[in-house]
Amino acid sequence: MSYPPDPNNPYGQQPPPPGYGYPQQAPPPPGYGYPQQGQPQQPYGYAQQVPPQPGYGYPQPPGTIQANNGYISIANLGTVRIATMGQRFLARLLDYIVTSVIVGIAMAAGLAGAVGLSDKATKDCTVYDAGSTAWNDCLDSNTQAGTNIVLAFFGLLAVIAVFGLLYEWLLVGLAGATIGKMALGLRVVREHDGQHPGVGGGFIRFIIPMVGNLLCGVGTLLVYLSPFFDNSGKLQGWHDRAASTVVIKK
Repeated sequence: MSYPPDPNNPYGQQPPPPGYGYPQQAPPPPGYGYPQQGQPQQPYGYAQQVPPQPGYGYPQPPGTIQANNGYISIANLGTVRIATMGQRFLARLLDYIVTSVIVGIAMAAGLAGAVGLSDKATKDCTVYDAGSTAWNDCLDSNTQAGTNIVLAFFGLLAVIAVFGLLYEWLLVGLAGATIGKMALGLRVVREHDGQHPGVGGGFIRFIIPMVGNLLCGVGTLLVYLSPFFDNSGKLQGWHDRAASTVVIKK
């Protein structure tokens, strides 16, 4: 097949037909080596960056349960271990022993004082003639002494009750632990910042089990067993949830 001469070709050589003598190159597939329109362009020669998984390398939000069972992330404390129910039971048992010893000493001292007061105040009225003024005065004196002894006994009970209130409430609220918890290395902290519960939080945490005593102690037992019903992994009892606290092992 002949071609008309090209006026721009002084030698009269015919150009080869398109593709003659050269392999045909297929156009690159879409996206190969070139950014597509409408997509953000990445620098050529650099690996694509994969966004990090949530939580990887970053601090966890307060109250986040870690992958390891029994650990929790708390602000200002980092990752800490949740106290087990066995540890909490032993701590409460130690608290019961401590408070029982203190209350027993106070009761013994109070009763000894009451007996001594009764011996000194009570008079033998038989030495007076029955119906006489001296006899009546003696009886009145003995009655008053008995009343004072009863009042002293109830006053002692009130002091013991206040001690029980302040022991659990203030020690947990201000120090984060009772004597039993301190002995086992346990601490009660606020879930959102890791600080002590404070006076308000300590009172809420204390009063809820005490209200359970109105049900003959069954309510208190349920409150102390309620961490078993917590499916969040934090072992929070009803009193812990109300006060936004958790019990941790230092």
